[in-house]
Amino acid sequence: MPVFPVNNILFLDIETVPQFPGYSSLPEDWKQLWDTKSNTLVKYHEGQTNETLYPRAGIYAEFGKIICISCGVLQGTGDQQKIVLKSFSGDDEKLLLQQFSDMLNKWATGEQKFLCAHNGKEFDFPYLCRRMIVHRLPVPTLLNISGKKPWEINHFDTMELWKFGDFKSYTSLNLLAHTLGIQTPKDDIDGSMVWEVYWKEKNLPRIVTYCQKDVVTVAQVLLRMNGESLIKQENVEIKN
Repeated sequence: MPVFPVNNILFLDIETVPQFPGYSSLPEDWKQLWDTKSNTLVKYHEGQTNETLYPRAGIYAEFGKIICISCGVLQGTGDQQKIVLKSFSGDDEKLLLQQFSDMLNKWATGEQKFLCAHNGKEFDFPYLCRRMIVHRLPVPTLLNISGKKPWEINHFDTMELWKFGDFKSYTSLNLLAHTLGIQTPKDDIDGSMVWEVYWKEKNLPRIVTYCQKDVVTVAQVLLRMNGESLIKQENVEIKN
């Protein structure tokens, strides 16, 4: 394993939901588009319909929206190393994307910086870019890979790193953390429950807490793979 500059990495995780509370709430034009999309999914989900599959719409940037972006940076070294967390959340996706973008552009100045997420290259990073374009927001340089050569892209992905070149399978963050002896982040809700917690329970703080735990776990996984000490629970700091 190469050694990564962990103090120059922004760890992140996003939580997404469908743009509407349920299938019956979809405007007619969006319902037709979702039916076309979900018709390709039904064959993989026996007994499901376009309507019952709608809670999955949040994983597609065309049909979903971001409700939380949690970030973390490591400070210090050894036993004194801590992670500082900051979350951007709310019902106004454009606003939280703008706030995140402003922070990212400011943080990315100076020496070389990196982003890291679990399955980030397939999900978090492209989803963020797509939703920014939807809202006519400029994509931050660190996030945007357009026109860049592979070695110019400063993105780490803990799932990709764990594959070691094996592209046959998907390893969840929960499974990887458990395998490496790291406390699992899934002690309250998991990704499949975010839609219900947001649209039915209307409990966004619960989702933010879940998202922040994932960020800490991603950082712990990279530290473990880097041969470094894990962050102690008392060294997790949350900024408002």
